[in-house]
Amino acid sequence: MEKILITGVAGFLGAHLADHLINMGYKVVGVDNLIGGDLINVNNKVEFHQYDCQDLEKINKIMKGVKYVYHCAATAHEGLSVFSPVEITKNNLVATNSVIAAGINNKVKRIIYCSSMARYGVQKVPFTEDMEPMPIDPYGICKVAGEQTLKVLCDLNKVEWVIAVPHNIIGPKQKYDDPYRNVVSIFLNRLLQGKPPLIYGDGNQKRCFSYVDDCVYCLIKMLDNKEVISQVINIGPDEEFVTINKVAEICSNVTGSNFKPEYVLDRPQEVKEATCSADKARKLLNFKTTVGLKEGVEKTFEYIKNNGLKKFDYYLNIEINNELTPKTWSKKTI
Repeated sequence: MEKILITGVAGFLGAHLADHLINMGYKVVGVDNLIGGDLINVNNKVEFHQYDCQDLEKINKIMKGVKYVYHCAATAHEGLSVFSPVEITKNNLVATNSVIAAGINNKVKRIIYCSSMARYGVQKVPFTEDMEPMPIDPYGICKVAGEQTLKVLCDLNKVEWVIAVPHNIIGPKQKYDDPYRNVVSIFLNRLLQGKPPLIYGDGNQKRCFSYVDDCVYCLIKMLDNKEVISQVINIGPDEEFVTINKVAEICSNVTGSNFKPEYVLDRPQEVKEATCSADKARKLLNFKTTVGLKEGVEKTFEYIKNNGLKKFDYYLNIEINNELTPKTWSKKTI
């Protein structure tokens, strides 16, 4: 039985990936520091270790006998990274370098690294993989630096690598009490609490949203496909490019609410239009969207409703608190 390591296995994407791989017959080793993950997400067949990926000594030990690595762990807080750059850098770039080093030390066959659409910054949409990365916030910078480290060290040590670029994933098991990220889950949690959707700026920012199973499908296809070696591949749909105002409307309709959105000041460094072309994924991975936005919102809503409302948890410290910091965060008003 081949052994696969998943970092961030108690998180949203890592937990779903583990479920699928276990069902396929793989032995899954999982690691998570539980900063943004939850033990309830972890499949009971996972060999689970509550470690921080920054701890190279421990990651080296659990990497023994592992053939493939999925590096899903991240403090994936793009907007917050402008105000908490130290925490974001530690939990992304330092942790990534540790995972890469451990993989090389243990002679793994392939590392599949989950990057972010934040790598693209402000460019013409849809973003394509041949574009030069132009991140505009510390989170995106960390993700690009992780990509570059992966390429250099893996090529030097003859370890295969693939870079997956997910974007705006939604679905069950997502942390919905996080006030800093996951706009759909924030909307739904607020609506179920009798509060209106909270929108930064005018709501005309445009995004595409990916249902988690569609992203997992792509990640699994990257496991032993020779065509994807040394490739950067956007994963997720590009068909429904919608405004945040439209997303708020869909969430309101799904929950049966009739609240008008509440608007607050723009978040600094927020990209106004961001969507990725899925053409490369369609070509190399035979990707196709199986769950559209409305259905994805419905599935996320059912999960939150069944698991119960939660107060928003301001679990990450703000390191730069000034007039630019969103008051929703500094005053904890979400």
